[in-house]
Amino acid sequence: MGKSRQDSMTKADRKFEKKLEFYTKVRDTVASLTAQKSITKKKKLRSRQKKLKAYDLSALTEFLPELTASQKQQSTPAAEFKLNCKSRQKLILKEGKQLGTVLNHPAFQSDPLGAIHQHLQSTQPVMDEKPKKLSKNGGRK
Repeated sequence: MGKSRQDSMTKADRKFEKKLEFYTKVRDTVASLTAQKSITKKKKLRSRQKKLKAYDLSALTEFLPELTASQKQQSTPAAEFKLNCKSRQKLILKEGKQLGTVLNHPAFQSDPLGAIHQHLQSTQPVMDEKPKKLSKNGGRK
């Protein structure tokens, strides 16, 4: 009529063993899946690296002019400037005032393109270097 304690213990033990087997299977499956995932990620990384190598322009640095110390100092504040909401609003207000000043200037009202041209000539550095002309055979001797 009633079951003995020994039979119920063995049933509990069997249940426990089944759980342990299930957990080991799950652990093995997860380990194999992560290994496969890391392999596929490496392949994607390799193809991305190949694409980056195609756009590698470091070989062109020998042809570019060197930056002087003053030019390096001018480029660093722009790189350090972070555009958040507050600074963006300040910039908008400042540029809006500047635009209003330019639009109301009599030289700009009389000749807009001439005023812009004059401004660029006075603010932009003059390029003295003339580009080298290639020979007719494409630089080959």
